[in-house]
Amino acid sequence: MLLEACLGGDLWSLLQDRGPFDDGATRFYTGCVTEALVYLHHRGIIYRNLKPETILLDLRGYAKLVDFGFAKYVGVGKKTWTFCGTPEYVAPEILLNKGHDGSVDCWALGVLLFELLCGSPPFSGSDPLDIYSIILRGIDMIQFPRKITKSAANLIKGLCRDRPSERFGNQKNGLRDVQKHKWFDGFDWDGLQQGSIRPPFAPPVGGPLVHSDFNSFTEDTDEPPPDDGSGWDAEF
Repeated sequence: MLLEACLGGDLWSLLQDRGPFDDGATRFYTGCVTEALVYLHHRGIIYRNLKPETILLDLRGYAKLVDFGFAKYVGVGKKTWTFCGTPEYVAPEILLNKGHDGSVDCWALGVLLFELLCGSPPFSGSDPLDIYSIILRGIDMIQFPRKITKSAANLIKGLCRDRPSERFGNQKNGLRDVQKHKWFDGFDWDGLQQGSIRPPFAPPVGGPLVHSDFNSFTEDTDEPPPDDGSGWDAEF
């Protein structure tokens, strides 16, 4: 899948470099992700891989979803049973093999919101099994730092309800309920869609081919494998 070049780096690296974001920056990035999920869910596609590492910034500083390896078309109102996702972001119904739909992206959106505000996700542990156990205990067992406002906490807990049918973003109005939540009061959704909002962080990218916001890796010097002579790639 060929996507546009997003040379501003990934949101996880920005979070590690600058520390937890304030409400304004978190609204912007969460708003970008919400718009992307609205687009996908309207077409019956679930993403299932939401986390700061899969959110890249373009030249302007707008956030874009990438890495659609776990994305799946299931259709509107239908479920799938594949076990996949990053441990800290996996919804309870995936762990319990109850079948899942786009509501797992709503759960992950709540986890992302918490991580952007606090610097780490609400469900974390020494290994995946520990993390899954904490997830199954529920969001109400998580102690929220004081820096998280009441309206932000309300949105996070609404997105991370154990029952998918009770989850913000998975009810009659879909993710529009998230966009109309009190925490987003005053946010310029039209400006976000039109690209007229000034991003909280402008990547210092000097041109369309500059990749300084990404890590460098040593060049692979291994010899390429020999051609097997089968011709399988003749029309690749």
